[in-house]
Amino acid sequence: MLKRYILKNSHIVECEGGGNILVFISPNEDEKRLLVDTYKIDEHTLQSAVDPDEISRLEFEPDHIALIFKRPQNYSHQRQLLFKSSTAGIFFQKRRLILVLPEDVFLFEGKVFLKIDSLHELLLKIIYISISHFFGHLRVMNMISEELEHKIHQSMENKNLIHLFTLEKSLVYYLNAIHSNGVLLEKLKNNAGKIGFSGRQVELLEDILIENNQCYRQAEIYSNILASLMDARASIVNNNLNMLMKTLNLITIAIMVPTFVVSAFSMNVKIPLQQLKYAFWIILGLAALSVVGFTWIWKRANRR
Repeated sequence: MLKRYILKNSHIVECEGGGNILVFISPNEDEKRLLVDTYKIDEHTLQSAVDPDEISRLEFEPDHIALIFKRPQNYSHQRQLLFKSSTAGIFFQKRRLILVLPEDVFLFEGKVFLKIDSLHELLLKIIYISISHFFGHLRVMNMISEELEHKIHQSMENKNLIHLFTLEKSLVYYLNAIHSNGVLLEKLKNNAGKIGFSGRQVELLEDILIENNQCYRQAEIYSNILASLMDARASIVNNNLNMLMKTLNLITIAIMVPTFVVSAFSMNVKIPLQQLKYAFWIILGLAALSVVGFTWIWKRANRR
C-alpha cells in the first residue's frame, strides 16, 4: 500500500498524487518494481527493509542515502507476551523521502511532527519516534513483569513462569534492536556533513543518540533484573508446592488416625467394650482423642 504526503508550511499533509514523502506499507511485487525501476532503490537493500532479522545500517548510493533501522512490532495477544522488533527503511533523495514499512502504523502523529522544517529533520524524527515506541513497550513489559511476580507468589501455575521467560526473551530482542539503532545513529553523526545536516539538526541527532543510549540502558536493567530473579521465582513456586504437599499430607494423616481407631473397633471379632452401654460414644471419644494427640505431636515436632 502506498501513501503520499507533502511537506507544506512545516506540516505533513496527505495528498492523492505526487508528494515528496512516499510511504510504502508492506509493498507488493508491483510496488517493489516501482521502487526499483522508478526510484532506483537497490533490490537487496529494499529486501532488507522488510526483513525482521536485518540489522540497522547506513548506505550511500549514487542518487540517495539508504537507512535501515529497527522499530517495535505492533503487539497482538496471539503472541503470548512476546514482543519483537521489525525493520524499516528510509531512502533519502535530494527532494524526496521514501519510507518502507513491513506493517501499517500510525505515522506522523503527535507533537513531534507538528512542525517539520525539512526532510532532513523528518528523517531524524522518524527514528526518534521509533525509540519512543521502544520506551513505551519497555514500560508495559515492566508492568507485566510486576503483575506476574505478584501472581507467582500466590499461584503455582507454570504459565506465569513461562510468561516471564517470554518477557526475558523479548528484552533480548529489544536490546539487540536498540543497540543496532545506536550504531546507525553514530554513523549518521559521523557523516552529518556528507548527508547535509544543519547545526541544529546535528544537535537534534545528538539528543536522539542520548535518548537511544538511555533506552538501551533501561532495557538492559530490566533484562538483568528479570534474569537474576528467575531462579528465585522458580524457587518460590517449588516452595509453594512443598507447602501444599505438606498440608495435604497432614490432612491425610489426620483422617487416617481416627479411621484406624474406628476400624479397629468395627472388626467382626470379640473386642473390648462391646458389652458396654456407651461403647459407641467411647469409641468416638477415642477417635477424637487420637486427633488431638496427633495434633499435639505435630506441633511439638514443628517447634524443634
